[in-house]
This record gives sequence, C-alpha cells and structure tokens, in this order.
Amino acid sequence: MRRTRIIAALCLTGALGLAACSGRGDDTLNAIAQDYVIMTLEIGEREDGYVDAYHGPPEWAETARTNPRTVEQLRAAAAALSQRLEQFPTRGLSDEEVQRRAYLIAHVNAANTRLRMIAGEEPAFADEAEGLFGVRPDTPPLSAYDDTLARIDALIPGDGPLHERVAAFRNDYVIPTDRLDAVMRAAIDECRARTVRHFDLPENERFTLEFVTDQPWSGYNWYQGDAVSLIQINTDLPIYIDRAVDLGCHEGYPGHHVYNALLERTFVDEKGWMEMSVYPLYSPMSFIAEGSANYGIDLAFPGEERVRFEREVLYPLAGLDPATAEAQAELLGLMRGLQRAEYTIASDYLAGRIDRDTALDQLQAYSLVARDRAEQRLSFIERYRSYVINYGLGRDMVQAWIESQLGDRWEVTEQLLSSQTLPTDLSR
Repeated sequence: MRRTRIIAALCLTGALGLAACSGRGDDTLNAIAQDYVIMTLEIGEREDGYVDAYHGPPEWAETARTNPRTVEQLRAAAAALSQRLEQFPTRGLSDEEVQRRAYLIAHVNAANTRLRMIAGEEPAFADEAEGLFGVRPDTPPLSAYDDTLARIDALIPGDGPLHERVAAFRNDYVIPTDRLDAVMRAAIDECRARTVRHFDLPENERFTLEFVTDQPWSGYNWYQGDAVSLIQINTDLPIYIDRAVDLGCHEGYPGHHVYNALLERTFVDEKGWMEMSVYPLYSPMSFIAEGSANYGIDLAFPGEERVRFEREVLYPLAGLDPATAEAQAELLGLMRGLQRAEYTIASDYLAGRIDRDTALDQLQAYSLVARDRAEQRLSFIERYRSYVINYGLGRDMVQAWIESQLGDRWEVTEQLLSSQTLPTDLSR
C-alpha cells in the first residue's frame, strides 16, 4: 500500500514517466526502459547535444519536445528510476537481464550527474568523469610526460620550441583540399573492407560523407537509425594524411557507425530493449563507443599494415611523398604517449587553477601542435569537459580487455559492440 501511494505521488509531480504511471501493478525492465528513454529525450530538450542519436518511436520524441519536464522534475524522475532499479528483484533473472539492469542503473546515475551539472553544479574533473562515464581518470603532473617529449625532441631536428618543430615537420603531411574527398573515401572504403571480412553487418548499412566547418571537433558520426550514418569531417584546419585512416575507422568502420548499427539490430530490432534506441552523449555508453572506435583503428590496421596502406594508396592519392611515410609513423607512435596529458590540463583549466593562455601554452607543449590546433582542442574541452577521457583511457581499457579474452580479437570486438558492457566490466 505504501509503495502504491509513493508511486501515485510521484506520478502527480511528473517524476515518474508514462510506463510507470500507466496502471500496471508489476514493474518490468521494459517499463523502466521506456521511462528512461523518455526522460533522456526530455533532458535533451534542456541541454542541446545531450541526445546524440535516437531511433525509437517518434511519438516519444514528440512528447519530449512538446511537454518536457523541468530540470528539477527530471532530477526527481532520475531518482525515482534509480529507486525502481535498485528495488527490482534479481532472483530468477538471466545473466543477460542482470546485466541489463546494471546497464540501466549506470545510465540513470549518469543522467542524474548531468542534471546536477545542468542545474549549476561544477564537480571536480575526476568526479565528473566518474559520474558521467563510470571511470575515474588519473591526472598525473605534466612532468610525467617529459621523457616522451625528450624522445621526440631527439627525433625532430632543428632549433626552437619542440611544438614549432613538430608542427613544421607535420606541414609536409597535409592533404591538399582538392584531394581531400578522394583520400577520405579511399580510407573509409578500406576501413569498411577490412571490417566486413570479420563482422556480419546489416545488409542495408550505409553512410553519407560531408565536409563542414566551424566545429570544435575534427570528425563526428551522426547516427540516423536503420543502420544509416552521417559522417562529418571538419575542415577548419588542414587535415593531415594520418587522419584519413583515423577518421575512417573511428567514425565509420569498425567504429561509431558499426557500433550503433549493431546495438540497434541486437537490442532494439531483435529484443525490443528500447533503452538502446537512445544514445545520451554524457553516459558510460560514450566511454565504450570512443574507446572501441579508437581501438578499432589498430584492430583494422595492425602492425605495419597501416603505414603500408598509407604509403601505397593514400600518399599517392594526396600527392605526398610515400618515401616519408615511415618517418611520420614513428613520430605519431611517440606522440600517442602524450595523449593523456590533456586530462591534467583540462582538470586544471576547468577548475580555474590555470588561465586560458596557460592552458593553450600547455596544450601546445604537450600535444605538440600549433596555436590554432590548441585553440580548437581547448574549445572542445570547454564544451565537452571530462568527455576527453573517453578517447585515450577508453582505448587503453578496451584494448586491455579485448586482448585478455580468449578467441580472435575481431570476434571479441564484435561481441563487445553488440553488448551492454559497461566501463566497470572492462576492469574486472
């Protein structure tokens, strides 16, 4: 009786969603999932960009657009969903259903964290990352990367600041604007060809490629549903030849396009688990998405295969000197060891411990980029904040987990991309 009165009160305040207030006496994971999706769509009405993709019932999206709850009501809704999930009986559930419940708990908790931020809270960098993505990053002092900088310094000849010398070196690897479309399509085609040898993709999967400007990111996959993606490449700054394979795999195959298509087929189409019809950007889903997309680059092009493909196919298409491909590959291999330095920079900048000019100076020094690229990256940090951990830390954790499993790496990766695996599962 008391539980009935509580649910009735929550329905009157708008804290609970349609499924829970429909009169059904027994709660189900499907009902909770529906309320989670509707709540997520309504949060998307309170924060632009919160919903990265949606391919569920149109009427749910219309409801969210026309009558979204307030932030405070949505916080109450998230708390109510968390309570329903925590009290949901696990006895008799299959392993898959137990994981489904855990997945929903993690994503509702992330939604609650984001709602607190929308309401004005500013958590510390590591606290925010843990609340949104389920992983607590380390932020070591920047001096931890000095040995890597010293190795790069010995590799790149000349005088002056190392970031200026690296930027000058990299200028020889820019794709000419009039060749960009051909190079990008060749790279994506190869990424796809390597992926379909191992993955059973939906027959109708496809994408559209667009070049855009005035964005804080270098590439983006906008998943449309029904195994269709829009892949956008930002041309605000010159694009280096190595980014062709990076973006082709990361945004396309076996990255974001494949991940979203497999989740839609596995859960929405085949199981009717509607929680997977929505992709909230600030959630544990993004840690798996970005980490697996970055790992997918190495999966598709292991060892020397990447530099061989670039030298034999992409460099000639771009009109660049293939004989220099190995030199750039050596530099990029070392620069990969600097990727997590931006976590420390982002943490200090977002907390106000350093000012904007200092953050830009540090991004130049530890990412080895020119000022304009540091500006673009800091714009990304200002907009997406702790989201930056999903790329490097995500890749490292996904890689460690996949390569610790028995079986072929492609098969294990396909299983990961077709599952409700959480970041916490990767460390077990």
